Amino acid sequence: MAPDPKCSAVAGALQRSGLTYAALAGKVGAPEQRVIDICTGADTPTDAEFKSLASALGIVDNVPHVGAHATK
Repeated sequence: MAPDPKCSAVAGALQRSGLTYAALAGKVGAPEQRVIDICTGADTPTDAEFKSLASALGIVDNVPHVGAHATK
């Protein structure tokens, strides 16, 4: 079973999209484990990764890059 995302907005967007981590990884062109690490808070995304994942999940609001949303 895949771990839950750390951010509730990402969790909701992932659920609404019906995407798995593997499918999301395919959409953004990243390894599945990298997407899991970012979404679960195990690693911090780059700004480009953050924007790519947000776009793929349909998150269009200007999300602050602090706390759980911090980037490298």
